[in-house]
Amino acid sequence: MTHWRELIEYEMVRHKEAWRDVLSSTFVIGKEMVQFDNGWGTTCGDPFTVWTEKRVYFPVQYDGSEWCSSVSRNPDNIACEHVGGS
Repeated sequence: MTHWRELIEYEMVRHKEAWRDVLSSTFVIGKEMVQFDNGWGTTCGDPFTVWTEKRVYFPVQYDGSEWCSSVSRNPDNIACEHVGGS
């Protein structure tokens, strides 16, 4: 069991960001803390988008396994890896 805030923070650390850097999100207050099973099977986590000054964070799933990924918010000439694959 996990919640989106945990998965988003994990992705943020990879990009040297933190929750305090969030400028906007689609979460209703508290919904980022709702527990769900992010293992294999079916998609359980709510959809979301989170914006910081540098990145845009979003949910990813492959075969029911869910996690957070992100892309640069502004052009930076860095190509994105495939999202959602194994």
